Amino acid sequence: MAKLTGKVALVTGAASGLGKADAEMLAKSGATVYLTDVNDSVGKKVAAAINKKYKNKRAYYIHHDVASEKNWKSVIASIKRRSKRLDVLVNNAGVVVVATPETTTLKEFRFANSIMSEGVFLGCKYAIPLMKEKGGGSIINMSSVASHVGYPVFFAYSAAKGAVRSMTKSIAVHCQAMGYNIRCNSVHPSSIDTPMIAEANEKLGINPDDAADGDMIGVGSPEDVANLVVFLASKESQFINGSELVIDNSLTVNPL
Repeated sequence: MAKLTGKVALVTGAASGLGKADAEMLAKSGATVYLTDVNDSVGKKVAAAINKKYKNKRAYYIHHDVASEKNWKSVIASIKRRSKRLDVLVNNAGVVVVATPETTTLKEFRFANSIMSEGVFLGCKYAIPLMKEKGGGSIINMSSVASHVGYPVFFAYSAAKGAVRSMTKSIAVHCQAMGYNIRCNSVHPSSIDTPMIAEANEKLGINPDDAADGDMIGVGSPEDVANLVVFLASKESQFINGSELVIDNSLTVNPL
């Protein structure tokens, strides 16, 4: 396990699913973690559970609408005031709209992109100044294999994740050119066992347990992704920058 003692991390959408697993794993690795979400009651419980498990206080919860520029300014200011630094940003918050290019409404499209495209943009914009004050950091943007393959029923989601993939590369090159020592990478999971995926499957009438016996790809666990996030947050990944790391058990390269 990579060691992150003394590091400060921010994880958005941390009340459940991938964000929760990321926050738990970062805290386990020694980081102080700020968990943000709009689901305050659950988010506070997750932070409290992390603190109870690791005894010394490593987790703080902050209410945070990632689509709000005002909220981003407030969250970053709060972290600066309390911890004086930010070393790791995990832009994880996400939503799924189940609709095709023909059935997606403009309102739905804008909503999905406000969270996952604009939210990532705002996170990077306001985290970079604090990170560079203390000599650098690692930005980890949660994208998806939906940015690599066609998923018509997740049209708005796929569009937003494609934007994340592209923004990540520009941010990496910008920070490198400016000498900030801030790395930026994107993570691209396939189907992971999270409440968001379960809700999407229910809307589509999909039962993951009904997969054919020959299906070797399967469904990943949040911890599979969290392990990668911790690696990208650590010095062990110091030469990985501007990369898109696919974690899909061969889904995007499987011709079958």
